Amino acid sequence: MNFGFTNTEWIFGTMILDKLNEIHGFQVVVNNLPNFGMGALLTLEITVFSIVIGMVLGLLAALGRMSKVKVINSIAVAYIDFFRGTPLFVQILLLYFGIIPLIFDATPVQAAIIACGLNSGAYVAEIVRAGIQAVDRGQMEAARSLGMTQGQAMINIIFPQAFKIVIPPLINEFIMLLKDTSLVSAISVPELTHTGKMLYASTYEAVWVWGAVCVFYFIMTKALSILGDWTERRLATE
Repeated sequence: MNFGFTNTEWIFGTMILDKLNEIHGFQVVVNNLPNFGMGALLTLEITVFSIVIGMVLGLLAALGRMSKVKVINSIAVAYIDFFRGTPLFVQILLLYFGIIPLIFDATPVQAAIIACGLNSGAYVAEIVRAGIQAVDRGQMEAARSLGMTQGQAMINIIFPQAFKIVIPPLINEFIMLLKDTSLVSAISVPELTHTGKMLYASTYEAVWVWGAVCVFYFIMTKALSILGDWTERRLATE
């Protein structure tokens, strides 16, 4: 059964596969595909939990940033400025080795999720704030004239419109966050980049190992981008 391929094509394909099997780096990648898969799965897990934390903190920080209460506004501004103004790599080290141990005994994965979530929240806050401010002020005035409280108007009128506006920048932020999880390998989190580091240290097949890591990251970011495009079309943001 040739599945539509000619004998020549089958022979040519078999020859290529045989040649690849003779390459040590190719064998390393194929034999360690389960390890790459586990690393990629942990990368996705860290990203998803960080996104959840980032969305919650980002919404709260955005509202705090827009608050007229000076104390709340100052706290929100300080949080946003700190996490946007310092490198994520330094934040990971500071939280894992310095701050988190003073609060509880966290695993590297927990520390990674906390650090990435806090960092993402600062960027999400500015994205959400920009989205809210992009909604015409007349929408709030119209809602208030119908008897809605400010909170009801925000939930039922402003937020739905702002959400459609911020989908593209949010997807970009989530893609950046997924790639930035590679930094948590510094605290020995066994995600995709750390898996590549360990494999390279034992095989020295730089091109094949890091090439495979790049392919896995590309597949994940492309899938996230496609999901974002689908969501944008569904909500008819154009």
